Amino acid sequence: MILEVAILDVKPDLEKEFELAFGKAQNIIASMNGYLSHQLQRCVENESRYILLVNWETLEDHTEGFRGSEEYQEWKALLHHFYDPFPRVEHYKSVY
Repeated sequence: MILEVAILDVKPDLEKEFELAFGKAQNIIASMNGYLSHQLQRCVENESRYILLVNWETLEDHTEGFRGSEEYQEWKALLHHFYDPFPRVEHYKSVY
């Protein structure tokens, strides 16, 4: 299993709009091959910052399957205009 970690800095005063858009977008990612689960958390200290955690079966399910799909274009249209700067995304695998 691979854990995708994305730090999402949303433009100030757009947090509620982002959360509504993410409510729609999460159905897209949940329908993808290799998707296992996800959570979106909002930072307590910085209310414009979120962390997105997505569990994938393999790295390629995210980097090739999802990002290379038509569904990703819809994901981008729903969410990418909220970010400044653009999110940093990293992938992790379990040690224990």
